[in-house]
Parts: sequence; C-alpha cells; structure tokens
Amino acid sequence: MTERLRAVIADDQALVRTGFRMILAADGIEVAAEAANGDEAVAAVRRTRPDVVLMDIRMPQMDGLEATRRIVAGGAEETRVLILTTYDLDHYVYAALTAGASGFLLKDVTPEHLVAAVRLVRSGDALLAPTITRRLVERFARRDNVKPTLHRDLSRLTPRELDVLRLLATGLSNAELADQLTLSVATVKTHVARILSKLGLRDRVQAVVVAYETGLISPGGTV
Repeated sequence: MTERLRAVIADDQALVRTGFRMILAADGIEVAAEAANGDEAVAAVRRTRPDVVLMDIRMPQMDGLEATRRIVAGGAEETRVLILTTYDLDHYVYAALTAGASGFLLKDVTPEHLVAAVRLVRSGDALLAPTITRRLVERFARRDNVKPTLHRDLSRLTPRELDVLRLLATGLSNAELADQLTLSVATVKTHVARILSKLGLRDRVQAVVVAYETGLISPGGTV
C-alpha cells in the first residue's frame, strides 16, 4: 500500500480547479486545498504541507511565479510545484523553473498525463519531459545578459559528474545516460543525486537550468 499523495490546486478559474480535483480524486490523490490566487496558494501550502502544488502562472493579487518563490523560500522542501500554463514556451515558465518549480504542464493536459506528472514529481524526479525544459532554457537562458538566477560553483563536481550534468542537460533520461556512459542506471541515479546535493538543487529541472546558466552547455549547442 502506497502512502497517500496530497495536492493543492491553485488556479483563478473555478472550473479548472474542479476538473483537476475530479481527475486527481479519481486516482486516489487527495486535494488538501484549493486556491484562487497566489496569496491563497502560499497560505494553503503553509497550512496543509502538500506533496505537490498545481500552480497556475497567471492569477490575480499574486501570480504563480511569486507564489512559487515564496513557497520554495518558505522552507516547504518536500512540496513540489508544477506550473500550469495555457501557452507552450511561456517566458514566465522559465522564470518559475529557476524559482524552484519542478516542471510545467499545459492546461490541456490529458487526465492520464496529469496524474502521471503529479506522481512522478512526488517520487523525487522532476517532471522533466527533459527536452521541453531544454527548449525553455535554450530560448530564455542568458537573454539580455540577465544575471543567472541559479548560478552554482561547478568546481565542486567530479569530472564524471560534469559529464553526467552535460548529458542530463541535453534531455537524456537515466537509461539513456547509462547507455551513453556505459554505467548502470543505479550508478547514474547516484551521480545525479550527488550533483543535486553538491549544487544545492531541488531536482533535475534546476540542474538543466544550471548547466545552461553556468555555460557548461550552450543554447543550441551539443555535447
């Protein structure tokens, strides 16, 4: 029997919240609270300590980006934020990823994909459809010489860990990383966990962002 998963749904449209609640509940996921704006979302997370927040990026009073920042900064380390957006490659999504979100979903996501995404993020993985995150980073990283938001000292990583980070940033899965480096999947998972720990990152999404923002890999470049 698996531990019950708890979620908060933050969206200013009541119909969206109701639809997502029904989809999650049908799969045994408890919706601990709903929020119609960022202020309510932050308060709901502090009150209920959910596993996952489905966070609309555009809401009144406080948007999803600021709410994500506050949730992450507030020490809710076990809570993962999935950003909801209507438009693919929304520039707000990149900002949310750097603020600590663990991935994003388009609002027209299928019920099956929604449930799978929530469970995947809860398991400690990022949502990472990694190639989608890579597209976001390639489009917005280093734009207008903006100061990096997740800059980390890569000198803390071993040469092998740098290799893993480079390949991870290209969108490879653990199995693909293992095949590329001639390692077991378990060993790759260990390397990824050490990279996240050494760099103080929440998940693989932030590792992708760091790889681009530190120049380890260049937008449009190859390993």
